[in-house]
Amino acid sequence: MPSSPTPKSKVLVLGAGNFGSCLADHLGDSDHEVYIWSRHASFVQHFNTHHRNPNYLKDHVFSSNIHAVGPDIPDTGRIQQMDVLLFAIPTQGLRETLTKLRPSLVGENLPLLIFVNKGIETDTQALTLEIIADTCGGDVARVATFISGPSFATEIVRRQPTSVSVASLTESQAQKASQIFHQPWFRCYTGGDPIGLELAGALKNVYAIAAGMADGLGYENNTRASLITRGLGEMTRIGTAYGASPLTFLGLAGVGDLFLTCSSPTSRNYTVGYRLGKGEALEDIINTLGSVAEGVTTAKGVKKMIDEMDVSAPIANGIYQALYEGKDVKTGVQELMCRPPSRELDLPRKTGEQAKRLLKKLGIEPIG
Repeated sequence: MPSSPTPKSKVLVLGAGNFGSCLADHLGDSDHEVYIWSRHASFVQHFNTHHRNPNYLKDHVFSSNIHAVGPDIPDTGRIQQMDVLLFAIPTQGLRETLTKLRPSLVGENLPLLIFVNKGIETDTQALTLEIIADTCGGDVARVATFISGPSFATEIVRRQPTSVSVASLTESQAQKASQIFHQPWFRCYTGGDPIGLELAGALKNVYAIAAGMADGLGYENNTRASLITRGLGEMTRIGTAYGASPLTFLGLAGVGDLFLTCSSPTSRNYTVGYRLGKGEALEDIINTLGSVAEGVTTAKGVKKMIDEMDVSAPIANGIYQALYEGKDVKTGVQELMCRPPSRELDLPRKTGEQAKRLLKKLGIEPIG
C-alpha cells in the first residue's frame, strides 16, 4: 500500500460503528497510528485480540496499525498525545461526548477535529457545528472540519475508488484533513461551506427513506429518478433558506451522496423506507435493523426546521407523516402526485437567517 502523503499522525477515532471502523482501517492502512474508542469493554478486548469488529464489517481483518481503547472516555493525557480526533458518533449522542471531552480541548495544541456524523439534533435542530460551539466554544467550532460524500463503509474497506468533500470555515484545516485522508483509492475535495455540507449529509438520509418506500411499494425507475431529482430540489431549497451555498448541493456531499443512498439496499435509510413500503411497522424495523438509520431521527429535526423557515418541502413532510403520524405510505405517495402543477426550479427569497445566527455564535460576523 502507498504511504500517507503527510507525516505519520496519531489519530483517535471516537465511535466503533460501521463508518468509524472503516475510516480507522483506511487511516491505519495509510500508515497512521490509529486508536479506536468504544464504550464497550467487550469490543476493546475482542478487537485487540482478533483485529476484527465483532459487530460491523465482521469479515474484515483490520490494519495492525489500529488499537482499541475504552470503555472510559479518553483522558486529557491521551487526547493531548493525538494529532487528530475523528468523531464518528451518531449526532444525537455527540453533545454528551463533546461535553465530557471539553476539558481536554484547550490550549494552542488542539488536535485536528474531524466530524463524519450526518444528522440534525432532534430537540434543538442544531447542526454539528452548533453543537461544537455550544459545548466547546466558537474558537473550536471555527477550526472543526467535516467530511461527507458517497462512501459506503463496505466499499471503503475493499479500497473501492471513493471521493468525498472536506469542508471547514478554516481553509487550512480542511486542507490538513484532506492530506491525512487522501490516497489513490480515497480522493478528497476541499470546500468552505460546512453548513451546506452538513445539511446535505443530514437531508439526503430523509430522501433515501422516500426512495426505499417507493421501491417497497413496487414502483420502478421513473419514480426513483423523480424522487432523487425532486429530493435534490428540496435539499437545495432548504439549504439555501438556511444560508448555505446552493452549489454545495451539486457536489459530492449533495447529489453524490443522495444518489448513492437512494439507489442501494446497502443504505440503512433506504432499507427503513423499503420495509415501510412493504408494510412493516417502524418500531419493528428499528429493533431489527442492527445499526442506526439517522434519517429516522433527522426527519423530526427537518420538520421543525422547514416549518420555522416556511420552506416548501412536500417530500420531507410526507416522510415525517409516514414515520411519526401513522400516515399510510401509499396514500402519501398519491397525495404527492396529486398536488397542483408548480414551477420546477425555484429558490426561497428569504435566506440565511439561521446561518447568520450560527455564525454569530461562532464569533463570525456574517457578510450582508
